[in-house]
Formats: sequence, structure tokens, C-alpha cells
Amino acid sequence: MVPESFQGYFAATAAGAAALIGLLFVAVSLRPDSLLGSEASASGRAVAGSAFTALVNSFFVSLIALIPFTSLGFTAVSMASLSLYSTFRTHRELDRHEAGVTQLIAALVAYLCQFFVGIALVARPSDSGLVVAIAYLLIASFAVALKRAWMLMSRAETSQAEPRTVQDAVGAGTLDDSTAPATAAGLGGAKVH
Repeated sequence: MVPESFQGYFAATAAGAAALIGLLFVAVSLRPDSLLGSEASASGRAVAGSAFTALVNSFFVSLIALIPFTSLGFTAVSMASLSLYSTFRTHRELDRHEAGVTQLIAALVAYLCQFFVGIALVARPSDSGLVVAIAYLLIASFAVALKRAWMLMSRAETSQAEPRTVQDAVGAGTLDDSTAPATAAGLGGAKVH
């Protein structure tokens, strides 16, 4: 059972995770093809999936901790198991250099610690020290999610950069071949090859 003194903390983390999940959905919906479509890169899907996994983990652990007389241990173990599975599944497609090894290790360490602290909480459900450990592990999960979300934003800036030349604009599909010569003429008569 979760001590009553933690109710405010878990309410705040559940609300924060819910808000961040909503913002993640907005970010993904602004660029669905680059993150979720058939043309999406494996690394883009992994970054978005990892952020989502960390936020969902934090949300459900926090939300279930608010239910009176519920064992936080079972919740921590089950959510850590699902998060580990999701993390392995989303990162198996990536090359070693693409995976963001530091972030992958941080996520795995946080979920493994949550798993083992959860097992200890199943054995000793009234141990408030273990609830404190879960609280700090939720902070680690938020850190993983925010770092991954920041990586998504960084990719958005680089992937949506303006074309530098008319040829780049034609190649990117922002200009078609019929308007390229007129545009080039308007830019000082630059030749289009």
C-alpha cells in the first residue's frame, strides 16, 4: 500500500505524464509520415516509441498508486516488464550507432530497477522506503522520456530545414519542374541543372 503522504506526489506525476503524452501525440501528429509512416526511419520510430513507453510507464504507475488499498509492487513489476519488452522491441531494428546507446542504457536501468523494487514491494508492501525508490524511478522515467522527446524536436528541426538551392527544393518536392526556372530567374537568374 502507498502511504497517504505520497498521494499528492503520485497525483502530480500522473497529471504530468498525461499532459506530456498528449503533447507527444501532438508532436507525432504534426509529422506522422516521418515518425510512423511506411517511409519513417527506424530510429525515428524508436525515439518516439521510447518516449511514449517511458511516459505511459510513469502514468500508469502513478495512477494506480492513487487507488486505495492497491499493491504498488504488482503495478511496478507489470509496468516495468511491459516497458522492458517495448524498449527491446523498438530498439532491435536499429544499428548499434543509431540506438542512442546512452539513452537505451538509462531506460533499461530505470525499468530493471523498477522491476526489482516492485518485487521487493510485493514481498513488503508497507515498506515506505521502497515507495520512495519507486518515486525516484518515476523521475528517471520522466528524464528518459523528456530526453527522447527533445531528440524528436531536434530531428524535426533538421528534417524540416528549408532547401538551400532550387535543385534541393525540386528534389524535396516543394517546387515542381515547371516553376523551377521562373523561381531561379527570380533569384538572380541562377541556372537550374
